[in-house]
Amino acid sequence: MKKLVEYFINLYALWIIMAFVVGFFYPETFLWFTKGNYMTYALALVMLCMGLTLQVEDFTALFRTPKVVLLASFSQFVILPLSAWLISRMMGLSVEFSVGLILLACCPAGMASNMIAYIARANVALAVISTAVSTLLAIGLTPLLTKFYAGQLVYVNGWALFFQVVQLVLIPVLLGVFLRYKFRKFVLKLGQTAPVLSTWAIIFISGGIIAPAVMQGKETFLQYAGQLAIAATLLHSLGFGLGYAFGRMCRYSHYHSKAISCETGMQNGGLAAVLARNSFPELMPLVAVPAVFCSVIQTVIGGVLATIWRLTHKNSG
Repeated sequence: MKKLVEYFINLYALWIIMAFVVGFFYPETFLWFTKGNYMTYALALVMLCMGLTLQVEDFTALFRTPKVVLLASFSQFVILPLSAWLISRMMGLSVEFSVGLILLACCPAGMASNMIAYIARANVALAVISTAVSTLLAIGLTPLLTKFYAGQLVYVNGWALFFQVVQLVLIPVLLGVFLRYKFRKFVLKLGQTAPVLSTWAIIFISGGIIAPAVMQGKETFLQYAGQLAIAATLLHSLGFGLGYAFGRMCRYSHYHSKAISCETGMQNGGLAAVLARNSFPELMPLVAVPAVFCSVIQTVIGGVLATIWRLTHKNSG
C-alpha cells in the first residue's frame, strides 16, 4: 500500500496532464468545482499540508545558513518575474495570458520543487527551507511584483492581492506548522496522507481552471495553446538554467546549485491559478490558464533535468 501511495505522488505530472485532458474533452466533470469557494478551500488544504511537512527546526536552520537560503529566494523572485515580463512582451501575448504568466512567475515555489530536488540528488534540506522562506516572503513580494510587472497591462489591487495571499498562504501554512509542533505524533502517523490530499486538490484545481476556459471559448483556447506552451517552456527553461548558473556564479557547489535551480524553475501553480481567479475576475477564465500550462511544463522539464542530474550524479559538497 505504501508503495502504491508513493507511485501516486511521484506521478504528479501525469495526473495534472490527465486533469488537463479530462477538463478539455469533458469539462462538465470539473465545472461543479468552479462554483462557490471549492477552489479556494482546495488551495488552503494544499498550503495546510505543506505546513504539516515543516518543523520549527526548518526555520531555525535558516539562521545557520542564511546566505544560501536567501540567495535561492532572491534568485526566484528576481529571475522568473523579469523573464515572464520579457517573454510576454517579446511574444505579444494577450493581456489575459500575460497577466497570468507574470502572476505565476511572482508566486513562490511549491512542494513539487522539493520532489524534483530529491530526484536530482540536490540539497533537499536547502530546497525545503527555501520553499518555506519563499512562501512567507511571497506574502509581500507576490502582490508587489505582480503590481510592478502586470500593473502596466491591467489594474492590480495590490492590497486585495496581499490579503488573498495572507488567507491562502500564511494562515494555512502557520496552522500546519503549529499542528505539527503541538500534535507531532498524530501528524507523523498521518504519513503520506498530506501529500496525497495535496495531489488530489491540485488535480481538481487544474481541471477546474481548464473546464470553464474550454466552455467559454474553445476556439480561442486552441488558437493560443501553442503560443502559451512555448511561453511556458521558455519561462521554466530560463528559471532552471539561470537559477543553476546564478548558484555557480556565487561559487556554490553543484549540489547546492541544483537546489537553487529547482527553487527558481518550479512555481506554485495552484496558488497562481486561485489568485488569478479571485483577483482578476474580469480576465477570467483565460488569465488562470497559464498556471495549468506551467504546472505541466515545469514538471516535465524539471523531471527530465532531475533524471539527467541523478544519472550523472557525483558526490560533491
